[in-house]
Amino acid sequence: MIINCNNLTKSFGDKELFHNISFTIDNREKVALVGNNGVGKTTLLKMIIGEEAYDEGNIYISGDSRLGYLSQHSMIDSDKTIYEEAYNTKKHLVDMEENLHNMEKQMSILSGEELEKLIVDYNSYNEKYIEKGGLTYKKEIISVLTGLGLLDDKERLVNTLSGGQKTRLSLALILLDSPDLLILDEPTNHLDITSVQWLEDYLRTYDKAILVVSHDRYFLDKIATKVIGIENKAAITYNGNYTDYAKKNKDRYEALLKAYQKNQDEIKHQTEVITKLKQFNREKSIKRAESRQKLLDKMERIDKPVIQDTNMNIFLDYDTESGKDVLDIEHVSMAYDTKEIISDINFSIKKGEHIALIGDNGTGKSTILKLIMNYISPKKGTITIGANVKIAYYDQEQLNISSSRTLIDEIATEYPDMTNTEIRNMLAAFSFTGDDVFKSCNSLSGGEKGRMSLAKLMLCKANFIILDEPTNHLDNYSKEILENALNDYDGTLLFVSHDRYFINSCAHRIIELKDKKLNTYIGNYDYYLEKKKDEITATQTENAPSQGKVDYKKQREEQNRLNKLRNRFKVVEEEINQLEEKNKELEELMNTDEVSRNQSKLLKLHEEIQNNNLKLEELMNEWEELGNHI
Repeated sequence: MIINCNNLTKSFGDKELFHNISFTIDNREKVALVGNNGVGKTTLLKMIIGEEAYDEGNIYISGDSRLGYLSQHSMIDSDKTIYEEAYNTKKHLVDMEENLHNMEKQMSILSGEELEKLIVDYNSYNEKYIEKGGLTYKKEIISVLTGLGLLDDKERLVNTLSGGQKTRLSLALILLDSPDLLILDEPTNHLDITSVQWLEDYLRTYDKAILVVSHDRYFLDKIATKVIGIENKAAITYNGNYTDYAKKNKDRYEALLKAYQKNQDEIKHQTEVITKLKQFNREKSIKRAESRQKLLDKMERIDKPVIQDTNMNIFLDYDTESGKDVLDIEHVSMAYDTKEIISDINFSIKKGEHIALIGDNGTGKSTILKLIMNYISPKKGTITIGANVKIAYYDQEQLNISSSRTLIDEIATEYPDMTNTEIRNMLAAFSFTGDDVFKSCNSLSGGEKGRMSLAKLMLCKANFIILDEPTNHLDNYSKEILENALNDYDGTLLFVSHDRYFINSCAHRIIELKDKKLNTYIGNYDYYLEKKKDEITATQTENAPSQGKVDYKKQREEQNRLNKLRNRFKVVEEEINQLEEKNKELEELMNTDEVSRNQSKLLKLHEEIQNNNLKLEELMNEWEELGNHI
């Protein structure tokens, strides 16, 4: 067991977040902490790492277990480069390397008993070095930086990075530090889909414990083996991933509701019997009524289970029918200064289509949305909006929510025909409940402004909705409501999102932006993944016919070149593994009684290990270079 939280209670002022919650995390367990916005997930993480006090209970952390924590807004500040910071996480191994080199120098000048003693010490120390990852840490650094999209910028100074890059670097450093309990608060923020998929693979094979908070349901399904749900001030533990949790939690609620209804029926029945007995107005019947009343008073009253209404409906509607052709983009190119973002792209959107635009960070997805909105102009090409098209646009970076009005007044002013109940239901769908509706718009945080902006967008009766990362500030409850609303929407939808669960639910067509070009897949995200596995190219899709003739000869040549690089990459990786394995065998041989007493054999084996290390250094450099080109 790594950690045991026992009977924790926590309040902020009059608001109680938790009451007597308990749970444990064992070695190698991968635990997801889930719950709606505001239930206290981040607070609980901070309590575990000691940044936040708790009112009652205790937290036991096993022995000398090391905890590593990534907050939602980790902002590393450093005048070092990315690679230097990553390298510094392995300083203990670098120091051990230096000690080994010093011991090797001593071995070359000592003899006799002094040499024999040093060799024994060297072998023991070297064994510890290998156990701690001394032979593989450089490869691990390259692998993590590559997976999180930081390798190309490894020589950049940390203090020149964007906020998103700093968050990714903070994640990389925590992974490289390899704590006994890895605590991650929304680790997929600022990651593109490719990096999220890499992180999933990394965490699945992480050989220590993980506690993660995330609203990415696809991500939780991939990594979680246990889920702790925070609701109604309590913590309930379920074995399995997020999908298992959602089903079991629903079953649990239905069982609690059934027990509550049965309890209510029994109370009602006993009350009716008591009333009837009293009406007889006989001594015997009155005594029986009193006896039953005593039993009724002692009967356990089951509280009605509280759960958010996931069946709450938001109806998206429009007041004008658009033409069949909603959007047409022809031969559009866009560059910022001299950097070309998109090149000669073509696609069209028909009435009623629901399309997800996906791609890695920096490929130009948001740029395409801004081009459609005419916020920026293309360098080349034309963008045509169809007849009677009315657009509603959600941009996470430009949220015009700055009024001094309260949330409820903001909507009531713009939509005077709505009742207070209708307005409250709309706001509740985006996690504004109770007194939240009386907050002023200009007092909202960035995330709250995002949710308020979405709530207003749902009411604007547009026939073409464009969304840029709409789920970033939503909990799973609000996501499900938004998904249901969009799935029932008969208008046209175009959205950018890295939330694969959301994409899978809402998209009927996937447009992938890669290498400045568009590839189209007719289907949801699961279909897209299936086709990617089959390596279907953009030329085989039916919705991008005007991308130009493909030069098949050049394509084959490029494919052959990449295949050669990939083959060499595999060969080099295998050679690295073989040399590392060989060094382990040599180290074990040096520790045998026969060899450890033979100075000449020891020196010969030591020399062989040194030569192998030189080869490893060369191979690692080649492996890194190849990785940059495939």
